Amino acid sequence: MILTVTANPSLDRTLEIAGPLQRGEVQRTVGVRAEPGGKGVNVSRVIAEAGLTTLAVLPARNGDPLLTALDQVGLRHEALAVPGEVRSNITIAEPDGTTTKINASGQFLDDRQVRALTDLVLARAAGADWVALCGSLPPGVADDWYRVLADQLIARGHRVAIDTSGAPLSAAVTGRVDLIKPNEYELAEVSGADPEILRRAATEGDLSPIVSASADMAHRIGGAVLATLGAAGALLTTESGSWFATPPPIVPRSTVGAGDSSLAGYLIAETRGADEPGRLRSAVAYGAAAAALAGTQPPRPDHLDPDHVVITDLAGAAPTP
Repeated sequence: MILTVTANPSLDRTLEIAGPLQRGEVQRTVGVRAEPGGKGVNVSRVIAEAGLTTLAVLPARNGDPLLTALDQVGLRHEALAVPGEVRSNITIAEPDGTTTKINASGQFLDDRQVRALTDLVLARAAGADWVALCGSLPPGVADDWYRVLADQLIARGHRVAIDTSGAPLSAAVTGRVDLIKPNEYELAEVSGADPEILRRAATEGDLSPIVSASADMAHRIGGAVLATLGAAGALLTTESGSWFATPPPIVPRSTVGAGDSSLAGYLIAETRGADEPGRLRSAVAYGAAAAALAGTQPPRPDHLDPDHVVITDLAGAAPTP
């Protein structure tokens, strides 16, 4: 079982427009989607579509529209009842795949609610192979909450994946984590590198800056680093080595949730016994499939094109088609 934790869930509303976004102008939508969201929720939805057991843990009051939406898509979840309504995030998707996100800060959690959420996660983690701690933290939650929670989970024998940014990411990498999934900007936050240099170098075929930054993070956490680089692909670094993958050709519709799908793809493959290149192949196939779909809908196995993901062993092996 793979447990996901979304401390700051959302209802994701995606507006597709016919042309480039024009600031200050009136534009019509050509498509509108409203879906349950938040990084951990997105990860669980992809895992469920793959036929694996998952449970999404999150804070939300009884009757919240988000919980109704989760019921409608059939995702197993357990919510800590809190006052207020779950935030709504708005995504504007242009025809070329460019996305503009406007995210609310989220519902404030007081100390008692944070303790209750922690207790709920620890209780529901019993029997879980992986626990994925995902997304931003809402107001009221300490920056080191993921780090403290990870320590407790690891002490109980669970494997922990973390996908976050900013101060929570900086706190997370101060101790053991089995898997971190940064993008190039988040990797730069921790390593002190220039994110544009990381992406440009990867696009131009020079992987040395991002390999160095990933290796440094992997050393810090004693685990694996899955660095997603958008259209350029992704890099997986473990104690065994580093592998780079380029995605299959797609027509992008929305990049929102693509990184979450990549994390889910890795966990799906790892749970099924895949080796490092196989986990990376699955991660990139899932991320590309998500980017080709509108909104934050989860890709299904039939959406994937793993045969056109190209893996390069950076120890010097030839590309593996």
